[in-house]
This record gives sequence, C-alpha cells and structure tokens, in this order.
Amino acid sequence: MPVLIVHIIAAVLYLAAGALLLNKFKTLSSTRHRWLLATTGAAVFAHAIASHQLIVGDQGLHLQLFPTLSLVFLAVNTIVLLSALKKPVHNLFILLIPLTVLALFGSLYLSGAGEVQPLTLGLASHILLAITAYSLLTIATLQAVFLTFQIYRLKHKRALPPVGVLPPLQTMESLLFEMLWAGQILLTAAIISGALFVSDLLAQHMVHKTVFTVLAWCIYGVLLWGRHFLGWRGYTAIRWTLVGFACLMLAYFGSKLVLEFILKIG
Repeated sequence: MPVLIVHIIAAVLYLAAGALLLNKFKTLSSTRHRWLLATTGAAVFAHAIASHQLIVGDQGLHLQLFPTLSLVFLAVNTIVLLSALKKPVHNLFILLIPLTVLALFGSLYLSGAGEVQPLTLGLASHILLAITAYSLLTIATLQAVFLTFQIYRLKHKRALPPVGVLPPLQTMESLLFEMLWAGQILLTAAIISGALFVSDLLAQHMVHKTVFTVLAWCIYGVLLWGRHFLGWRGYTAIRWTLVGFACLMLAYFGSKLVLEFILKIG
C-alpha cells in the first residue's frame, strides 16, 4: 500500500479516536471507552505500518528527525494504550492525538539529510531502549502538564473537570513517578548501550547529544532522590520533570535538527 495512503488512514483513525474521547468525556460511557481503545488500537497498527515503510529499508534504518519523532509517538501511544486497559491514563490522548497527526505528516514532507544506519542487533537494542525511555519520559511529562492544570484549579478554587476527564490528584502523581522510575531505568540502559557505539565524540557529532542526555539523566536522578528522601511533590516535581524532559529533547531532537536541517550532515 502506498506510504501516503497508510499515513492518511492512521491520521483518520487517530482523529476518530479523538472524537470518541471527547464524546466519552461528555457521556462518561464505558461503551465509549471500549470503542476508544479499539479505534486507537487500529490507529496505532496503521501508524506502525507507516513508520516501518519510512524507516526500515533494504540497506538499513533511515533515522531522520521527523520519521524518528513519528516513531517515538508510535511508542508513546502504544504504551498509553496498553496502560489504559488498567489505569486511567486515556486522558493523555487529548494531547497525544493532535501531536501524533502532525508528526505523521511531518515524517512524510519534512525530510533532512541523513545517513542509512546498517541494522545490527546491538544498534537495534540501543534504539529500542532509547525510544522506550523517551516514550515513558514523554508520558511522564504529559502527566506533569495535566497535574499542573489540576493543582492550579484546586489552589484557585475553580471547578475541576467532570469525574472521568482527569483522575484524582494522588493517582496522577503516583502515575507520574511510576513513569519517571521506569523511564530513568531504561534511559540508564540506553546510555550504557549507546556508549558501545561511540569511538570519537567529535567525529561522530555526539558531544551535544551526550552532554544533554547525561544532564537529563542527572536531573531525573535528583528528582527521584528528592521524591524518595524529601517527599518532593506538586510544583517542585513538575518543574524538575519539565526541565529534565527539555534537556532530553535537546539531546536527541535538538542535535538532529541542527545536523540534518542546518549543517546538512547525516
């Protein structure tokens, strides 16, 4: 099937899931919830086919900026979809669906310079660890955004959204730190596996990526330490989460943007 058609199908399914999500918030129907998960599952399946067509080639992997960004959103949506079977995280699709649709079409029409990476077991393992870590930490960041909204409404004594739109504050905070712990563990593994592929930081254009990745790892580490020993929560936890995520995005997507679109280097 043509790449464009698959992307359109995935986008339409995501938008249909978004419409079901909005309708679910209005009706609070469990039937709507099942249809939402089924439609999102179909969208994720079509998205997986679209990403495979763009990234996997006969000679290796085409890991350009926007196809990789689309792949990260695929992983994020998959994790949220599976988590939504047991946990109240489906509200994250409010932000994820429009961002995913933009990433899908960005991967088609915004291509920069980039080399093909030969596919090996070691590289595949590193990519899998890194993308899963990025995905979990992205989910944690989205949780932090919703948590900010909820805390603000509570502190200013404004009416909260209806029950079912957002989980209780304590549940959201608990989910935030679950994702942070899982993401930090996988980020640690990704850093260790990535070190095996680095022989010359300067020649491989890895200085920027390495510095910001390690900085993000340190920020998340301090946050988790502060949570465990000092009981950090609320706005303190949110600020550290957002700063860590900003560093992580600068590490990979910032460096890819500069290399592919400004310096035109693969």
